[in-house]
Amino acid sequence: MTNNKKEQERSALHATIWRIANDLRGSVDGWDFKQYVLGMLFYRFISENLSSYINEKQREAGEKDFDYAALDDAQAEHGREIILEEKGFFVHPSELFENVRKHASADANLNETLEKVFHNIESSAKGTNSESDMKGLFDDIDVNSNKLGATVPKRNEVLVKLMNAIGDLNLGNYGDNSIDLFGDAYEYLMTMYAANAGKSGGEFFTPQEVSELLTRIAVAGKTEVNKVYDPACGSGSLLLKFAKVLGKENVRNGFFGQEINITTYNLCRINMFLHDINYEQFDIAHGDTLIDPKHWDDEPFEAIVSNPPYSIRWDGDANPILINDERFTPVGILAPKSKADLAFVMHALSWLATNGTAAIVCFPGVMYRGGSEQKIRQYLIDNNFIEAVVQLPPDLFFGTTIATCILVLKKNKADNKTLFIDGSAEFVRGSAKNKLTNANMRKILDCYTNRTSHEHFSRLVECAEIVEKDYNISASSYVVQKDMREVVDITELNAQIAQIVKRQVELRTQIDAIVADLEGEAS
Repeated sequence: MTNNKKEQERSALHATIWRIANDLRGSVDGWDFKQYVLGMLFYRFISENLSSYINEKQREAGEKDFDYAALDDAQAEHGREIILEEKGFFVHPSELFENVRKHASADANLNETLEKVFHNIESSAKGTNSESDMKGLFDDIDVNSNKLGATVPKRNEVLVKLMNAIGDLNLGNYGDNSIDLFGDAYEYLMTMYAANAGKSGGEFFTPQEVSELLTRIAVAGKTEVNKVYDPACGSGSLLLKFAKVLGKENVRNGFFGQEINITTYNLCRINMFLHDINYEQFDIAHGDTLIDPKHWDDEPFEAIVSNPPYSIRWDGDANPILINDERFTPVGILAPKSKADLAFVMHALSWLATNGTAAIVCFPGVMYRGGSEQKIRQYLIDNNFIEAVVQLPPDLFFGTTIATCILVLKKNKADNKTLFIDGSAEFVRGSAKNKLTNANMRKILDCYTNRTSHEHFSRLVECAEIVEKDYNISASSYVVQKDMREVVDITELNAQIAQIVKRQVELRTQIDAIVADLEGEAS
């Protein structure tokens, strides 16, 4: 399939998904209704994922016409243990999406049927290694919510329409590599919901091109890494970029993250499954990373990426335990209670492998403010942990127009210098937001990889100069932007003015003469 044809099909799919999301939601706010659309998409995915897997195994064993969806539930039970071990979940044939959909319009208790199916899918993993990965995945799909309708028949009417719309989506035959289409459909929905939800969407969704830039910075010069980590992983889009950039087989020990928002935590795990990252390949935890980190016992991470929430409040020095926390002890001071940004940076640094790279999106004030933040920057510079600071263009993120930057950390640098890149002009204007193009990304990445200075774009700066500037690490303090004002030749300008004045005098003389003639004729 040509790229052009593929893009046309993708655009058609996206248009259909967005129409479904808007047509069906009724009185439900779009941001809330996304749970139903994404949840039903996930239900279809795992149904087709499982039946495709079983059909392939049975057909390889010689049963050419085997169809798991047509199997009796009692017969399917014989393979439960093996399926659970391989896939991490089990679905009875009668509870597959396609079979429930067939009877949906005639099922007066569809809401109860779906509730039972979702419960059974989650429960199937109880007592197995995948239990924590499956638990609560359908919690946000409340099929009994009044938001769907005031009565059970009205709710079921919406659920039938939703199942049919999701079932009619042209995602191809699952066995024919429809994985990317499921993942793509999910990412498109998240992008559109984030764009339309304003700040609430921006809190946990990073635009795809920014995700890719962060990921490529974190793995520059590498073809594989031990494992990847995001301490504020949101819906997981940053982590999943590693699967696209390196190939998931080249993230040897899996994808790790933590998320404080329970709904977003569920979305992240769904996102992993939708991108065919199996349960044993990811470890996504729920909780407050700064106060209660969940991956203490894991070996350090070779690649860390994050777009943590900007300037949120945290316990800081009000919590006496934190100053003795090994993540923050080396500095001897904590990030301000009203601005946790550098607490996330110190957390990432603490869990970074000696041969690893961390790329973190930061709010601009973090780069130059005084007080405890200045002392933390001093620690980072004096210990030569900052590899680069990349200034990004304004208006890239949902929920804010502010120009953020990327702080790149390394524990084992090749020199004692910091590279500053001013990428503030590297964008094109999209329909609602600025976007980084492939050319923009390539320019920034090439400069980062080569660690070179370019007039008006980048500068490799000695540590001593940063110390002289009181540990201000804003890119604009080191890279002078090109003066785009027009250069004016004063001598030439004065000559032009003199000609204009001369011409003005001549015209006035001519006008005076004409006026005098007219007055003479009148008398």
